[in-house]
Amino acid sequence: MADSTMRGMRLGASSLESEANVHLEKRTKHLYECAQGHLSQLTFSLEAEVPETWECKSCGKTAILTIDGVKVDPSHHDEKTPRSHWEMLLERRSIEELQELLDEQLDSLRARRQAAAANARKAS
Repeated sequence: MADSTMRGMRLGASSLESEANVHLEKRTKHLYECAQGHLSQLTFSLEAEVPETWECKSCGKTAILTIDGVKVDPSHHDEKTPRSHWEMLLERRSIEELQELLDEQLDSLRARRQAAAANARKAS
């Protein structure tokens, strides 16, 4: 029994999955260039939204997408700023409705505080 050893696979050495019946997405290559002139070629799916900037693999600075040798201007797009809670609230209600709700909540709060104060006086 000492002569027999258990044989197994090295973890992570090879995959147990086969490539049979695997269909890869169609891909396209895009070129990015940083300020220091480093070029990075990245592969994306044809259906993917290609980012205009990428981190340079060589120096870590921002690389800009180049199409047909011309750099894309990343600042020309209108950045969509996130809406604040107040802006979303104003989409649902008018200022008058909000004021009415605030007054109702304040009246309710004042009534609860008065009731609590009255109960505290009775208990003492």
